[in-house]
Amino acid sequence: MCDGPVDILLVDDQASDAELALHALRGLESVRRVHVVRNGADALDFLFARGVFANRKDEPAPRLILLDLKLPRVSGIEVLDVLKSDPQTRNIPVIALTSSCEACDVERCYDLGVNSYVVKPVDFSAFTETVQRIAQYWLTTNEAPVC
Repeated sequence: MCDGPVDILLVDDQASDAELALHALRGLESVRRVHVVRNGADALDFLFARGVFANRKDEPAPRLILLDLKLPRVSGIEVLDVLKSDPQTRNIPVIALTSSCEACDVERCYDLGVNSYVVKPVDFSAFTETVQRIAQYWLTTNEAPVC
């Protein structure tokens, strides 16, 4: 993917799932740049331009966040809570893309303000199609706030 602002922040500790998602996103014209982080702490540092990501201070926020829930260091639910509680990040669409289909996770994410909750398909083709449809909708069809 090319340089420039980040379109999608992909937060997933499973290398195979991240690679599959990147593979699915490569063919989409609407996706120029994807940044991958492997844990919740790095996701928050990236989004708030802290630590090793301090150089991002003047860069725009990603247009979409694909967030796994079961993450090391800081869980995806904790990341979601911080993002949706902060005026700086609350309007960034966050899609929970996770293997968890536990009702309590679904309910908690919606309580915190997740924009969509998607259980990762186990089939390669279905996973690819799902990731592409998510990106297409949120990056081309959805009207994001401009402020």
